[in-house]
Amino acid sequence: MFSDYPDILTVEELCEMLTIGKNAAYTLLASRQIKAARINNRIWKIPKIAVIEYVLTSSGLTNVESFPTNF
Repeated sequence: MFSDYPDILTVEELCEMLTIGKNAAYTLLASRQIKAARINNRIWKIPKIAVIEYVLTSSGLTNVESFPTNF
């Protein structure tokens, strides 16, 4: 599902993965719903695993540890 994406994502790649717009992506990042790091207070670096965890938990799958990680 997400295997074509790098381990560290940009905002543009996050938008593509979740089929959302930039405003929605920035809202998810600013609210910490998706854990990410902000470099020099302007560039977001988003771990792919954080996006996977967000998708699983927001879809009601709470046992993230037992879910396969070979996305």
